[in-house]
Amino acid sequence: MDEAGNFSCPDCRVPEDDGEKRKSHHSEKTINELSARLNRIEGQIRGIRGMIERHVYCDDVLNQIAAAQSALYGVAKLLLEKHMKSCIKEQLAAGREEVIDEVLKTVFKLMR
Repeated sequence: MDEAGNFSCPDCRVPEDDGEKRKSHHSEKTINELSARLNRIEGQIRGIRGMIERHVYCDDVLNQIAAAQSALYGVAKLLLEKHMKSCIKEQLAAGREEVIDEVLKTVFKLMR
């Protein structure tokens, strides 16, 4: 954020009083990596649905559900890392320390 109160990256975050949504500004590489991981998870979920429809043994289905949850958690960790190194870092540098409470709230949700 500069001295006029504008964010250095207009796509990162719009001041809250504008009534607009905040946005991230991740690289194409990061977006592609997250998208590829989510595509694999989507395939896992479709596979789980198929297993249930085929009456596959419950323990096998539960193991696949655990694998999908782990993969989704991996996406969350990667996104949190990128968020901390870009959006949070920039907001802290701009003196917006309230962002710490926001990210802590999010981390606590992930830890449930």
